[in-house]
Amino acid sequence: MNIVVFGAGGRAGRRAVSEALRRGHQVTAVVRDPARHSQVRDASVIAGDVTSAADVERAAAGQEVAISAAADLSVPAHEFFTASSRALAAGLAKAGVGRLVVVGLASVLPGASGSALMDEPGYPNEYRSFSLGHAAGLDELRTCGLDWVYMAPAGDFDHEGPRTGRYRIAEHGDANSRITYPDFAVALLDEIEKPRHHRSTVSVR
Repeated sequence: MNIVVFGAGGRAGRRAVSEALRRGHQVTAVVRDPARHSQVRDASVIAGDVTSAADVERAAAGQEVAISAAADLSVPAHEFFTASSRALAAGLAKAGVGRLVVVGLASVLPGASGSALMDEPGYPNEYRSFSLGHAAGLDELRTCGLDWVYMAPAGDFDHEGPRTGRYRIAEHGDANSRITYPDFAVALLDEIEKPRHHRSTVSVR
């Protein structure tokens, strides 16, 4: 398949690119500054701004599916994630790409109580504004016409762990759960190759 990855220079994005290449897909890796990402090899690396619908449309031309793992900590989270969701919806639609897989955040997904994990008692909320930004971006996705799926670790990432090739789809978020970046990428690519979730959120553990 032809896959475009926005935010390909980040920790989740790099692993998504690697897993896609490992499976023989053609990958276009979109980053803000290609000169800073020479380590992204065997993919077509291009400059692009995920908050620009024109950039999204240009990068997505000829692609079959898009992954967004983009974040910009220099911009308020609410501003970035709403803008990127709107730009992805508009740009991908114009490029004729109907499927979008977004790397999300566990805190905005339902916990065991059914409420968002960030609203459950005892959940650490020092990054609540970032979580609320993600939630606002997810709300934007819910209004668009794309076949999107918002996939997040059930709890958080294990930053150092290796690829085992194993994961499970969780029933709900769990703050104590961990999954490695490479194994999360396996889940992303499995969902791309055999879509099982549509216009919905998915917790991965």
